[in-house]
Amino acid sequence: MAIIGTFLFASKSIVAKLVYGLGLDATGLLTLRMVFSFPVYLFVWLALKRRAAAKQSAKPISRRLIFRALLLGFFGYYLAAYLDLLGLEYISAQMERLTLFSYPAIIAVLAWMFLGERLSWKIVLSIGLCYVGVWLMYSQERNYAGDADTTKGIILVMGAALSYSIYVLFAKPTMQAIGSREFTSLAMMGSTVFVAIQFAATRPLASFFQSNPLVFVYGAGLAIGCTVIPSYLINEAIVRIGATRTSVIGSAGPVLTMLLAILLLKEPSTPYHFIGMSVAIIGVALVAKK
Repeated sequence: MAIIGTFLFASKSIVAKLVYGLGLDATGLLTLRMVFSFPVYLFVWLALKRRAAAKQSAKPISRRLIFRALLLGFFGYYLAAYLDLLGLEYISAQMERLTLFSYPAIIAVLAWMFLGERLSWKIVLSIGLCYVGVWLMYSQERNYAGDADTTKGIILVMGAALSYSIYVLFAKPTMQAIGSREFTSLAMMGSTVFVAIQFAATRPLASFFQSNPLVFVYGAGLAIGCTVIPSYLINEAIVRIGATRTSVIGSAGPVLTMLLAILLLKEPSTPYHFIGMSVAIIGVALVAKK
């Protein structure tokens, strides 16, 4: 599950770049993604409720757990997704994926700050190694995108990584309490509400239907292939094998994105890109292992 989910998530940046080439921005793309994915999550949620109702032993989900799922959905599926897609407007798919991939290092720091987990010198060294790799790729990215755009894009995607780290750090207890599929459906439906509010507040509804027809094809692919399916697979993997092992398997994500970006988007790549990615992946793998 984690392997398939990782591959599908790795394709997200590529599809997003293709959509940007057709004139859509981050807000429009996020809205399009949610329009296509919301009916699926709603269908799964209703199906799970019917199944639970058929089992007299099944307990109803408390309002507290529903609120927690919606709140986590805000961090993991709305804020993280929006900042990530916004940052992708300024940097390459390779740079975006590697920066977002550093979230296990952020999780280690947050766990030390808020959960009292031990932060050994080996973990600190691993975190440092991770960001040395990010810096190596960043130094090359500036040659193609410029200092201002690259820095802005990195900051936005780092914000996405932080938001997603909060989600991963606190999601597992709620998933275990209500079930991974129920949790995923609730969290994604909640994030759709936030996306709808943002779209309504920033642009007229008519603008949504004025896009290139090809945008809707890519949007459907992004929603189903790069959002719905991997979200269930990854969350189920977290429950079954834990966040640590899921993160380790996810280490293949940046490599897949880099290869797809080079082949499909014709993004430039240098030996420094490969060295930076390798160093960062080793650092993240060491953090996840600890």
